[in-house]
Amino acid sequence: MFDRILIANRGEIACRVIDSAHRLGLSCIAVHSEADAGARHVELADRAVQIGGPAPADSYLRGDAIIAAALENGAQAIHPGYGFLSENPEFVEAVEKAGLVFIGPGADAIRAMGLKGAAKQLMERAGVPVVPGYHGDNQDDAHLAGAADAIGWPVLIKAVAGGGGKGMRLVRRAADFTEALAAARAEARGAFGNDAVLVEKFIEKPRHIEIQVFGDGDRAVHLYERDCSLQRRHQKVIEEAPAPGMTAEMRSAMGAAAVRAAEAIGYAGAGTVEFIVDASDGLRADRFWFMEMNTRLQVEHPVSEAITGIDLVEWQLRVAAGEPLPATQDEITLNGHAFEARLYAEDVARGFLPATGRLAHLRFPEGVRVDSGVREGDGISPWYDPMIAKIITHGPTRDIALSQLRAALRATEVAGTVTNLTFLENLASDPGLSAGDVDTGLIGRNLPALSCAPRASELIRAQAALCAAGLVEKPRPFQGFALWAPLEQTLRLCDGAQSFEARIRCPDARGIIVRIGKAELAFRRIAGGWAGPDGAPVNARRIGDLVAVFAGATFEFRVEDPLLVAADAAHGSDVIEAPMPGLVRTVFVRPGDSVAAGDRLAVMEAMKMEHTLRAGRDATVAEVLAREGDQIEAGAALIRLQEDTA
Repeated sequence: MFDRILIANRGEIACRVIDSAHRLGLSCIAVHSEADAGARHVELADRAVQIGGPAPADSYLRGDAIIAAALENGAQAIHPGYGFLSENPEFVEAVEKAGLVFIGPGADAIRAMGLKGAAKQLMERAGVPVVPGYHGDNQDDAHLAGAADAIGWPVLIKAVAGGGGKGMRLVRRAADFTEALAAARAEARGAFGNDAVLVEKFIEKPRHIEIQVFGDGDRAVHLYERDCSLQRRHQKVIEEAPAPGMTAEMRSAMGAAAVRAAEAIGYAGAGTVEFIVDASDGLRADRFWFMEMNTRLQVEHPVSEAITGIDLVEWQLRVAAGEPLPATQDEITLNGHAFEARLYAEDVARGFLPATGRLAHLRFPEGVRVDSGVREGDGISPWYDPMIAKIITHGPTRDIALSQLRAALRATEVAGTVTNLTFLENLASDPGLSAGDVDTGLIGRNLPALSCAPRASELIRAQAALCAAGLVEKPRPFQGFALWAPLEQTLRLCDGAQSFEARIRCPDARGIIVRIGKAELAFRRIAGGWAGPDGAPVNARRIGDLVAVFAGATFEFRVEDPLLVAADAAHGSDVIEAPMPGLVRTVFVRPGDSVAAGDRLAVMEAMKMEHTLRAGRDATVAEVLAREGDQIEAGAALIRLQEDTA
């Protein structure tokens, strides 16, 4: 076994690797960018090395700097985590050339699975079923369009490199193919430096079921399946293991196919073989097809660990150190059921736009596994993926594990940045998920209901008023009241776009009355705080002018400053503003151009995703205020429109 390893990654996966490595007695070296100097993975490591600026290209993608840090600090091996350089065969070769061990598969195996088209041809030869489609080298637009016609609509355009839904477009009719192809290529070029694509038949009721495999270069085993069908924009949201409705026959067939895939390329380490499954007639052993293989540890690996009791990072370290597979297939048992929910800083109401901000308050419930790379007080950076945490539950049955997940989400508290927490709570309570009737279109079909945030009741508003008055964190009943004036205080708060007034009066030392409109709500002192008329303790936090109330869901309010005069909306709808910090990738218009409602104006890249900004009405472009390549802040003016007088 190694004595010291370097983790070439950041965030929750770096923390996850450090945890297992420390348990095995290994010393860990962290690398970090300037932006991550105070990050949690840096704090957990035994030593840390700064390797460059905040942009990934200046730090976490600098293989030479990472290898130099490993050599200078006495590391014997490098763990890549996932993302960044984890599936870069040139990096693997450079690590090995430097005399270090790469904790993962060899460069040849990564290359074999790195291009989706070539991988599918290889899988066909290995006897693994593949989705009907075009996986060839001819990238001519007309040829690809003809292939799509031959396959039959709808089709899916997919980048041959990378993953995570980038460079992927669903096309339902021939008329939309050209624009979708251009968009997929542009996104693939920006994300992977490779704009080649393949075209596949789109399965109408698809489920995304993947098999966790592990190899030692000679033989491989599988650790059962995960269902990752709950996706939005091809990004996984909630994963579970095992897959609901899975039969013994299909599990055996999928597991055997995944092992064949791994052994066909001499795979070593942890990997995932992803299958698309046609669920229109239940789960059948003749209705699954190979999509791709991820030659690394997956984000959702904790659910496989939960149902097998196996630490996959420990296995990675042991096999990389030269040990054989720690268990045979018949020694790997499946126990219970597990769920994982991905908590992100993102604005669901605005199309899941990535968000930034500071985690002024962050609490997770006891008794569940939480994998996180951030702490209370940390900032969510525009440079990296905005994941806050993965919340994982495990129970003896699916119903119990799902109930645990719902309870864990309700008990999670986040304030300081917008998150998808309410969305996750709604999704965990969706009838389709509860029944196990899931497919990749479930979120899209139910998006309005899943995105609906609960409205704050008068009781919730009253709790917010108590907190705004400073009576929750330091619950002294006379705080905030003048000595010679009546014991009453008036505040104004904003609940979204709606402003309301709260009057707080203190009739005695053990009680407070909050008046919201015509309603009066009585609160009484309890140990350490206040209880409302329903007997539940008030749980709220004020951060600046923000008040967050945690009551099964998170309700946020803004405290109005009576001395501030409302500012004029100077820009109005004439100015197209950046919805988040990011890079201006493409500008489609020039001053004087006429645009119609819905026309593309510009494309921004933020947090590894591209976002198209469109005209909200017919207009003429008056000014273009940003150039391609500009790094801009949220709210920056990009384009100014004027009424089209033509």
